[in-house]
Amino acid sequence: MIYIHIPYCKQKCSYCNFHFSTSIHSKDDFLLALHKEIDLREKELESKRLKTLYFGGGTPSLLSVDEIKRILEKIQKYFDLDSNIEITLEANPDDLTAKYVKELSTSGINRLSVGVQSFFDEDLKLMNRAHNASEADSAIKRAQDIGLENISIDLIYGSPTSNLEMWKENLNKTIVLQVPHVSSYALTVEPKTALNQWIKSGKISSPNESHQNEEFYWMVDFLKNQGFEHYEISNFAKPGFHSKHNAAYWKYQPYLGLGPSAHSYDGRNTRSWNVSNNIHYIRDLNQEKLPKEEETLSDYDRYNEALMIGLRTSWGLSLNWMKSNFSDKFMEHLEQSIQPKMDQGILEIENGYLKIPEKHWFMADGIASDLFLLE
Repeated sequence: MIYIHIPYCKQKCSYCNFHFSTSIHSKDDFLLALHKEIDLREKELESKRLKTLYFGGGTPSLLSVDEIKRILEKIQKYFDLDSNIEITLEANPDDLTAKYVKELSTSGINRLSVGVQSFFDEDLKLMNRAHNASEADSAIKRAQDIGLENISIDLIYGSPTSNLEMWKENLNKTIVLQVPHVSSYALTVEPKTALNQWIKSGKISSPNESHQNEEFYWMVDFLKNQGFEHYEISNFAKPGFHSKHNAAYWKYQPYLGLGPSAHSYDGRNTRSWNVSNNIHYIRDLNQEKLPKEEETLSDYDRYNEALMIGLRTSWGLSLNWMKSNFSDKFMEHLEQSIQPKMDQGILEIENGYLKIPEKHWFMADGIASDLFLLE
């Protein structure tokens, strides 16, 4: 699978600490560099049949459809696209104009991930989103009108401007719009963000974890009752609409990440990442140099990451996979560390998979970290 990072946004969201630039004057140079990176790195993926391709960011919908098509043509120079390939474009609602959506229908993109975040303007203003609530509604309908049914929306809960009743309305709206996939995240306060500064200065209050916990579990019950499967802590899908791309990450499949700040993994013990700087990325590739660093993962790294990732999913962590990938020392530690949590009902084993019961998912990261083995 391939991930392509498009490092541009119209404006900076108050909560975001991803790599991007609000100045798009370098976009043409970036695209030339991206094409060069594809040329230089195509051999890193052993399989030449792509099952998923994901345009993330940043805001990939700032690209013209012609620019998207040219990237796909370059990818197809080196890779065969599986007949059931999933090609996702992250998009902001304000970019999904009637003209853009119509052009997109001819591009090869067959899945949209729309950054709605909320259907309330007060939430969107706090987040400094570029769209308003009505644009979110109309953008989804436009995409559906041209036959694009595989649509995911992002929603954020636990905002200081929101409450449980507003959150219920957000979720009801997804049902009315017949959206088949929802990715939903608690509002988190990251360092060096506007949100962090506003909280420090007392302009707004911090997100309330108990409110977030309440909204999370209300969402779980509501979406499951509406026919969604809760297949990863933050992800819900109607049958047939799971994200193939994200599921591949959670199953430790190799992937190639292209563009500034993108990460790659060889499926074994090597991870690499590109420089998080557009100017340096462009400069290095103009000189036919790869703008990346890499690390060799220790068995401890791989073991701890397997726990952190696997225990976030509904299927859990395969104990047979763990036994075939780690020595007796790791497996003995795992057996010893999970027993007290199994006695407490925080962990369970079902059909050879170690899982966290759904009622404890909100605390999954803490549960997983308690099982880590440190060097």
